[in-house]
Amino acid sequence: MTSTPTKPAVSPSDRIRIIQRRTLGVLSAAQIVGGVGVAVGLALSSVVVDELSGSTVISGFAGTATVLGAALLALPTAKASGRGGRRAGLALAYVAALTGCAISVVAISLRTWPLLLLGLVLVGGGSAGGLAARYSATDLSPKGHAARHLSLVVWAATIGSVAGPNLAKPADQIGMRLGLVEKAGPFAFAALAFALALVVIIAFLRPDPLTLARGLNGAEDPGPGRNRTIRTAWHTLRTTPMARRALVMIAVSHTAMVSVMSMTPVKLHHDGSNLDVIGLVISLHIAGMYMLSPVVGWLADKAGKVPVLLLGMGLLLAAAALAGTAGHRVWQVTTALVLLGLGWSCGLVAGSALVTESVPIERRPAVQGLSDLLMNVCGATGTIVAGAIVGMLSYGALGLVVGIMVALAAFWLATARPHP
Repeated sequence: MTSTPTKPAVSPSDRIRIIQRRTLGVLSAAQIVGGVGVAVGLALSSVVVDELSGSTVISGFAGTATVLGAALLALPTAKASGRGGRRAGLALAYVAALTGCAISVVAISLRTWPLLLLGLVLVGGGSAGGLAARYSATDLSPKGHAARHLSLVVWAATIGSVAGPNLAKPADQIGMRLGLVEKAGPFAFAALAFALALVVIIAFLRPDPLTLARGLNGAEDPGPGRNRTIRTAWHTLRTTPMARRALVMIAVSHTAMVSVMSMTPVKLHHDGSNLDVIGLVISLHIAGMYMLSPVVGWLADKAGKVPVLLLGMGLLLAAAALAGTAGHRVWQVTTALVLLGLGWSCGLVAGSALVTESVPIERRPAVQGLSDLLMNVCGATGTIVAGAIVGMLSYGALGLVVGIMVALAAFWLATARPHP
């Protein structure tokens, strides 16, 4: 009687690799559909606010609202992750974005820009979810692979984010056929995208990567009364100079990118460009943000995070110079926006990996949440200032201000005393 051969046992390390591959796949799928929701609203929000309010200055608050929403939801997302794992945090972010899209549809129907801005604040939950997803990719990463794994999830957003702006016009047409007012359809479409991202996370992000990583590392699971997110994060940063340096570079990269990007649709609209041109420019910009992120991640792991951060500062400086001198040349604005995206990618991927590797796993959600809070608060402040600069001076003046900020940050990073 022959015995049935038994399958060889899977080693613990192989099991973790299998789980990590699944985790990266689930996070990537959520990024694709969530990226559609973020990008559809991104392409039209400032234009819609401009039309409803009749003010270029107020139109700048559209980008501010979305970035501010991402900032306000960063700590609740981190806190939920700290208590219930990554699945809980990501679900919270996408529920907020879905609610914001519904409010935006109502606001456009009523033609009231203050309510639209309120909706856009919650739509920022989509960005908060996307940012949190990149950190979720690092919980089970082997040493020296954090940037690469993080960058793969960032890259996954390319598909949805590039397609999103180009879906704005078809979504608008479909929405009007279904009885929605003009420009409400894209936000309804974004709501469906966020709903799908929510389903993907809840149904398939199992086992939870953060919960599993804590168990593997013997880290204590914080109880509800002990998860003081901000206090934990600040205490960690005070004793970790490298994490502080990374947070500053992430914030500067994001501020530069959001400031220029948020006012570019308004500039193109005022220059006579239609929705198709605006959508194409934003799509190419988003491609610059995400398309080469795996290359950036590989380079950050191989050459070091600080050199890649300096490369990002150089790209952002070039983008600011091109944007500031573009005039009515759409091709030059487009080139500037692509470089802007590439510089942001270097700052985000290398900076986020440096944050992750600099702090112990039990404190990562708190520090990562504070990182996202600070970068989005700085970004929101940048869009407010950007709207005022463009409204009172010019788009060229905005390029100059952003260029000076980036140059100062690059000088500080290059001359900072190395820390072992």
